[in-house]
Amino acid sequence: MRDLLITRRLPDAVLRAAAVEFNVTLKDDAAPLTQAQAAESLARYDAILPTLGDAFAAPVFAGGPHRCKILANFGVGYNHIDTEAARAAGVTVTNTPGAVTDATADIALTLMLMTCRRAAEGERLVRAGQWSGWQPTQMLGLHMTGKVLGIVGMGRIGKAIARRAHFGFGMEVVFFNRSAVAEPGVPAQQLEDIGAVLQASDVVVTAVPASPETHHMIGAAQLAQMKPSAHLVNIARGDVIDETALIKALQGGQIAGAGLDVYEFEPEVPEALRVLENVVLLPHLGTAALEVREAMGMMALDNLRAFAAGEVPPNAV
Repeated sequence: MRDLLITRRLPDAVLRAAAVEFNVTLKDDAAPLTQAQAAESLARYDAILPTLGDAFAAPVFAGGPHRCKILANFGVGYNHIDTEAARAAGVTVTNTPGAVTDATADIALTLMLMTCRRAAEGERLVRAGQWSGWQPTQMLGLHMTGKVLGIVGMGRIGKAIARRAHFGFGMEVVFFNRSAVAEPGVPAQQLEDIGAVLQASDVVVTAVPASPETHHMIGAAQLAQMKPSAHLVNIARGDVIDETALIKALQGGQIAGAGLDVYEFEPEVPEALRVLENVVLLPHLGTAALEVREAMGMMALDNLRAFAAGEVPPNAV
């Protein structure tokens, strides 16, 4: 297994390491692979290191067998890859869990603070030259310390968020998870359904993987269960939340605010969302730190090395 396609530019250290062991072709542009490009790549390369958004949907795997036998995904989320279709076509899929946990949790806390304390709104005010000076009642937000945090999805990232919120801000933690969580890592209460978490929480963070089961997990009915003073943060995948329903909830003051790092039809962000003052919008910064992206790349290469040696990759999905 020699010929490797890397679908977008990765940190230099990762590219150098890949070039030592593989004949690397780098697709050096920002756009993800289309389905046509993905299908062509399966025929041309022994292995592919895909990135977020590369369109490895079910039709791409039709008509095999394929030259490519492994997709070593760069990232923990792999909803852009139809893993069942890949498996049926004899293509192994791997990901990079662990490397992303702390960085993604950090972004969750960033968004929690920004939306609760109206930080983005305040910065826009200053940059526009419209700030008239300190006032006792100016831009009052939600004091996060001691409030209730609700986490939807108590996996690695959910637990990392809980630790930061509980030990850093003294927040009480409640959570929903589809399976029982014996060791959440902090004093926390697992509630029976999402609705119970939404009703109890001052801040809600979604931290679930994208799947048919989590698509629009939070929609109009769920948003209606939140407190009018509550804030919603999404660092999972965009389609976990019904974006249209969220816009209506924010426009109508049904919830106090939201912080988003991901979007339902990313990179498209609706104008209706962009013009709202009570939402913080980040450009999918979850793992955007050099050492984290390097670690992700090296983990993907570890998966490729193991597969090339005839071993089971350490992070097969």
